[in-house]
Amino acid sequence: MKRVVVTGIGLVTPLGCGTQINWQRLISGSSGAGNIKSFDTSTFKCRVACEVPRSDDIEGSFIAEKYIDRKELKKIDEFIKFTLVACEEAFKQSNLIHIDDPKSYRAGCIVGSGMGGLPGIEETSINFNSGKKISPFFITGRIINMSSGYLSIRYNLKGPNYSTVSACASSAHAIGESFRLIQHGQADIMVTGGSEATISPIGIEGFTSCKALSTKYNDNPKMASRPFDIDRDGFVMGEGGAILILEELEHALSRGANILAEIKGYGMSSDAYHYTLPEPTGDGAYRAMMNALKDAMIEPKEIEYINAHGTSTPSGDKVEVLAIDRVFAQNRYRVNVSSTKSQIGHLLGAAGAVEAIYSILCLNNNKLPYTLNLGEEIDSKNINFIKENPLDLEVNNILSNSFGFGGTNVSLVIRKFNEGI
Repeated sequence: MKRVVVTGIGLVTPLGCGTQINWQRLISGSSGAGNIKSFDTSTFKCRVACEVPRSDDIEGSFIAEKYIDRKELKKIDEFIKFTLVACEEAFKQSNLIHIDDPKSYRAGCIVGSGMGGLPGIEETSINFNSGKKISPFFITGRIINMSSGYLSIRYNLKGPNYSTVSACASSAHAIGESFRLIQHGQADIMVTGGSEATISPIGIEGFTSCKALSTKYNDNPKMASRPFDIDRDGFVMGEGGAILILEELEHALSRGANILAEIKGYGMSSDAYHYTLPEPTGDGAYRAMMNALKDAMIEPKEIEYINAHGTSTPSGDKVEVLAIDRVFAQNRYRVNVSSTKSQIGHLLGAAGAVEAIYSILCLNNNKLPYTLNLGEEIDSKNINFIKENPLDLEVNNILSNSFGFGGTNVSLVIRKFNEGI
């Protein structure tokens, strides 16, 4: 099997645009939550979200015009814009500006999303019902696989090109499938990750209707996302994009690339239980984690940190705790756990990729973020949750979890790179 390493990363999140500012704000305990600014929510039960900053006077704001031609901006929905900007940062870091033929035939892209161009679909539907014509770019600017398609065209990626759609596990699946393609020798380079932009009236109301979103912290938004805390009442919607450049190890070494981390394991499972609720014993999450550890050929005791799925939903967090407790029964006090969704909310299909990048930053800085809003009353006293302050710790192996509606589960093992291992 080929070894797969990460040589570039790019981020657009509610903490800002760019990996450096994300890391600074993540480790300082900043929150991206606030009252929704992009539309009127005065009649909504949920009025809180983690929006990507877009103001000129805020450092790290996402100003699309700086990165994408104005004519192109009119054709595409926000989730594609997030993908393009995150990918530009990742390519620059990897020192892969443009891939020429014939190397391009072994370079591909898989970018996941759970909902795709939902705001554009909503807006177009309203306009159409008001008598306006539909744009010829409506379809191509909204369908999920166009985030990957745009990258393929922009960077001349002529290998595998598709998108994964598995709700909140979409981008974790994208990373895992890209990992497999390189591992089995079908590609040398894979551009992968995810993007999501569903903070729109129909998006917020839709998730509120199925009782997924937090509704009791409208007057104190930064307290709303509280994974594993007893007072949680639902997740906070986030948005953004994350891109990783994966390479076959020898390919990366041959061109002198800076290697940030190594992808070591990819595990999947299904609950086969319910379309929104997790299987109550946590068996599906347990099997995904165990499959990832087996794939990585490591024991649970070798994992120092878990970047938990931890969405802040009452049932989801409880089930993940049961699964973690079962996997790490022999070293539960050694492994450290936190949920970065406490700071950026839940980015749905983009969550897995953002959290994979946060995990890589943890490996490179030997520092672990803590879970905001985590009080004394928590789901389990058996697990070492990081709270109140970041943890300084030499970290070599991280497990990152992503679970989604429909009972789909993904776990990734990410390791600090060591050429001799």
